[in-house]
Amino acid sequence: MNAIISASELASALAGENPPLLLDVRWQLSLAKTPGEPPFDGRTAYEAGHIPGAVYVDLDRELASAPGARGRHPLPDLAEFGAAMRRAGVSSGTPVVVYDGGQGWAAARAWWLLSWTGHPDVRVLDGGLAAWEGPRETSVPTPAEGDFDPAPGPTGLLDADGAAALARSGVLLDARAGERYRGEVEPIDPVGGHIPGAVSAPTNDNVGADGRFLAAEELRSRFKAVGASEGTEVGVYCGSGVSAAHEVLALAVAGIPAALYVGSWSEWSSDASRPVAVGPDPQ
Repeated sequence: MNAIISASELASALAGENPPLLLDVRWQLSLAKTPGEPPFDGRTAYEAGHIPGAVYVDLDRELASAPGARGRHPLPDLAEFGAAMRRAGVSSGTPVVVYDGGQGWAAARAWWLLSWTGHPDVRVLDGGLAAWEGPRETSVPTPAEGDFDPAPGPTGLLDADGAAALARSGVLLDARAGERYRGEVEPIDPVGGHIPGAVSAPTNDNVGADGRFLAAEELRSRFKAVGASEGTEVGVYCGSGVSAAHEVLALAVAGIPAALYVGSWSEWSSDASRPVAVGPDPQ
């Protein structure tokens, strides 16, 4: 099953016999663009207008634990995550489509968590809400309690040691912007640079100007150029495990399974004993 769904396909699915549950996961990195500008509020944006029937999910509170030594967006407590998903109406027998404002990062985090914990039918709206041309509503639905019980899969998740090992034995992709990988700038975390052996593959290069994913064949070519192809053990990290989920999704579209290092650079760089590489080469 394709991990993404187009807006027209979603409209047809919503009119079908087994319509998907919609989860609205609008979120932005909490950095004010100008002095005094408040951070983005996903719930406020959701209440101002969303795809009819969509339920809001808060990435910071429901798709991650509190920031700390394990990173800025560590794995959520799975019991709490399961309870949050059931409150949102998630059931194992009902398809789920997740979307955000259009960047795709937050939706991909929800897709990855639900897929990794065993939901069999989760897709991301390609292009997000920006691609949706149908009606919107402001009323907040009260979904029936779902039955989803998260059960983590045996693969698909990396910790710091696993990421370091994979950088030597397989392919570890760094999904951040190239300047952060090279260590030229670091606006958030304690130090700039990358995990030794990791290869730069910015997630923004996986989409076109409209925010939609490149075609599967284009993605396969892009990933092959950085050493990632079907049959290769692949992992991905970013700053805090959000944009890297988007790259894992792009890899899935290309037919390449990949694991996510959820702690990512925010966890790695918090420990001064861990090595840091700088410059354009993996080292």
